[in-house]
Amino acid sequence: MLYINLPQEIYYVYILKCNDQAYYVGLTNNLLLRFEEHIDGVYPTCYTYDKRPLTLVYYETIPFHKEAVEREKQIKGWSRKKKEALFKQDYHKLQLLAQCQNLTHAKYKDLK
Repeated sequence: MLYINLPQEIYYVYILKCNDQAYYVGLTNNLLLRFEEHIDGVYPTCYTYDKRPLTLVYYETIPFHKEAVEREKQIKGWSRKKKEALFKQDYHKLQLLAQCQNLTHAKYKDLK
């Protein structure tokens, strides 16, 4: 039996800090190229086009496309503070921010 060893594709989920202090979350399979495209303003319709200069503040590698898309979507849904805790590697704060703060949550049922 013949086995062909194909290289594993790697995906990057990344966070850019824009000049207006906003955060942009993206996904790519070539982080250096995509960051250069953001910096150079290659795509005028891109969110970051008029928010340059940009700073890459965080990235993570994910080996499978489906999981990378899910992770990008997850981080995009996070609050600003939660994104900042992630790229500052403040995992304790990240865990606290992940907890539900709604007083109707089940964890507060004994307070009624």
